[in-house]
Amino acid sequence: MPKNVTPLSSTQVKQAKPKAKEYNLSDGKGLMLRVKPSGSKLWLFNYSRPYTKKRTTLSFGTFPEISLAEARKKRSEARELLAQEIDPQEYRDDKARSHELAHSNTLEHIAADWLEVKKGNITPGHAVDTKRSLERHIFPTLGKMPIHKITAIKAIETIKPVAAKGSLETVKRLCQRLNEIMVHAANAGIIETNPLAGIGKAFKNPVKQHLYSPRVTHENITHLVDGILSLGSNPSTKR
Repeated sequence: MPKNVTPLSSTQVKQAKPKAKEYNLSDGKGLMLRVKPSGSKLWLFNYSRPYTKKRTTLSFGTFPEISLAEARKKRSEARELLAQEIDPQEYRDDKARSHELAHSNTLEHIAADWLEVKKGNITPGHAVDTKRSLERHIFPTLGKMPIHKITAIKAIETIKPVAAKGSLETVKRLCQRLNEIMVHAANAGIIETNPLAGIGKAFKNPVKQHLYSPRVTHENITHLVDGILSLGSNPSTKR
C-alpha cells in the first residue's frame, strides 16, 4: 500500500537549498522536485509505462519557470493519459513532432507539392501561369506562413487588392487554386479540414462576356433586302 505523502507548499519549494548531492522532494502521486547541487530545481513525474510497466521519469520543466500549481496540472494531465493506457512521454514527443512538421509545412511548400501532382493533368503553359499567379498575388503575404495557420479571413484580405482592381477572373482562379492546395494538404493529413472552402463567395462573380448579336427585326430585314437589291443597279457590281 503506497504511503501517504504530505504535499509540498510553495514556501518549501522556494526555500529548498542545494546540498552536496542532488535530492528529491515528493509532492505525491508521482510528482517530485529534484534539487541539484548547482541550485537548479527540476520538476519530475515518476510513472510506470503502459504495457511494459517499466519505471521512468518525465521532466515538466524547471522551477520557478514552472510553478508548483503548473507542475501539479501537468501531473494531472499525465495521469489522465495513463488511465487511457497512453504513455505521456510518447504523447508529448508525438505532439512536438506534429507541431514541428506543421510549422515547416508552409503554404509555399505545400503549393509546390500540389503543383507537381497537378502538372500531370495540365499543359506546361497552364502550370507556369498557375505558379506565377501565386507568386505574384499570394506568396508575398502568405507564402511563408504555416498552412495550418491560414484562415479564410487572411486569404480574403490577401486577395482583396486584386478584386479592387476589377480583375475578377484572376480572383476566381486564385480562390480555386487556394482551395485545391488546401484539399491537397487535407488529403495528405497535414491539416484536418479545408478552411478556405467558401472564400470565393466573398467576391463578385466575373461578368460573362457574350458575343454581340443584334436583335433581328422587320426593320433590319427590310434594310438588308433593300441593300441587296440596290447592288443590282450599281454599275460597279456588274460584270
